[in-house]
Amino acid sequence: MLKVRVASAVVGLPLVVLLVWAGDRWFAGAVAAILLVATLEFQAPRGAWLRPLALIAAAFSAALAGAAHAGGEWMSWFLIGAIVVPLVWVTFFSETVEALPDWLWAVGGVLYVGWLGSHLVLLRDLGEGRDWVYLAVLSTFTCDTAAYFVGRAIGRRRLAPAISPGKTVEGSVASVVFGAAAVILLNYFLGLREEAALIIPLALLLPLAAQIGDLAESKLKRSMEIKDASRLVPGHGGLMDRLDSVLLTTIVVYYYIRWVVT
Repeated sequence: MLKVRVASAVVGLPLVVLLVWAGDRWFAGAVAAILLVATLEFQAPRGAWLRPLALIAAAFSAALAGAAHAGGEWMSWFLIGAIVVPLVWVTFFSETVEALPDWLWAVGGVLYVGWLGSHLVLLRDLGEGRDWVYLAVLSTFTCDTAAYFVGRAIGRRRLAPAISPGKTVEGSVASVVFGAAAVILLNYFLGLREEAALIIPLALLLPLAAQIGDLAESKLKRSMEIKDASRLVPGHGGLMDRLDSVLLTTIVVYYYIRWVVT
């Protein structure tokens, strides 16, 4: 399993780096495709992936990525559509007892995956956005990797056994330490060079957001009685299992830049 996990990372990480570097429509299109599949994974426990309502939710998630690149104001229109169109659908096609769960599931998937994920495009389109996306994504991967390997090596105390039995306190501490170090080092080596008073708070916030994102998805999966969102990424599960932390860390980085740095 570890060899497969490492092999997937070796293949996937250069592709991520290349897409972020390319930016523009290439990056927005890639994010749209990822969010579409991840939303289908989120919808899968409610039934088949190709249910019409699941496809509607996935389409709106993908559209939000395109709207983010076209201009933030377009996102409002697609959010309205993501609420109204599923509502119309369940009104005419869902059983009465299932109407509310079906609607909430569809809208929740768009908000959780599509709206949060579209901030990757918003972040990339900022000034110095390429480097900020690298910082957000690579630091998040560092958090996850540190938690995984340190937890396997020396982890003894369970962090949240009712949510994710494999996560340990030792791994969590390593995630914070290595994640914070990654933010600080990437700030320097990527040429962002934000002063210490600005980058240190972000270095502390990002690993916390990464762990909350990971635990949140784990709890949602446990409530749905599944282990992985899918088997699409060998050794890692599904795209949702790779996005869980990134969804929250991207939000933290984007709004920290908007509200604090600039």
